[in-house]
Amino acid sequence: MDNVKDKMANGKDGHVAHKVFILLCIFNFTFYISHFTSPLHAQCPTENKAFRAGERLTYDLYFHWKFIWVKCGAANYTFRSANYQGKSVLRNDLLFTSNKRCDAVFTMRDTLISYITPQLVPLYFRKGSLEGKHYTVDEVWYTYPNGKSHVKQHFLNRHGEWSEHHHESDDCNYDMLSILSLARSFNSKNYKVGQRIHFPMATGKKVEEQTLVYRGKKDWKANDGKTYHCLIFSLLDYEEKSKEKELLRFFVTDDQRHLPVRIDFYLRFGTAKAYLVKSN
Repeated sequence: MDNVKDKMANGKDGHVAHKVFILLCIFNFTFYISHFTSPLHAQCPTENKAFRAGERLTYDLYFHWKFIWVKCGAANYTFRSANYQGKSVLRNDLLFTSNKRCDAVFTMRDTLISYITPQLVPLYFRKGSLEGKHYTVDEVWYTYPNGKSHVKQHFLNRHGEWSEHHHESDDCNYDMLSILSLARSFNSKNYKVGQRIHFPMATGKKVEEQTLVYRGKKDWKANDGKTYHCLIFSLLDYEEKSKEKELLRFFVTDDQRHLPVRIDFYLRFGTAKAYLVKSN
């Protein structure tokens, strides 16, 4: 147990929540980009086909330790109507909370907030993350002057130091939650097993490159008692340029809503899973 605690505390493997919300947006981004053969430009208004204000998804989080599965917390993803700078918008929140058993080893409190227009154009994003004894903040503001996308980024590191960054481009820019909202309005009918998708994602301090592999389809019964026909994807991690490993594998419904119902995490000290337990 002390071994596990040490590994989690040093930051190498203690970011299960971080990997969950990356996955929630990554699989949806692949649905989005599959429908475009040319670059996306600045604002990209899109018709919302998948969700509405009032939607709520709940997940159970588990960790495999010494041959047994232990429930270590929960995640909640919600949508509601809101006001941003005097305009009617949509707000979505993603909250990860470890339970008392997990807190004894590694405390996890991650809160993500995103404001988007009714046409799914991002306006603001914030991620506050308490993992172990360390608190960090990613913050992003979006503006669209002269047909360009301007991204203002702030980052608070574990030492309490703020840094500022700025990104400008002719392309659409999204964060972890706004891309999830956008991409749920598209389908994945053109995917082929083994297909790889490469794409960037913005945080409070940089733009990161991600790689996904489509694995195929399978039926799976979630913690809500329902059986879902799912698309399966893997997220690859590159510790070295020539060496890759599977970091995550996830199951999403093959329908208009594209609900993530199961996520498997392959960590250095064990395996973790997130199961959908409730949706409306």
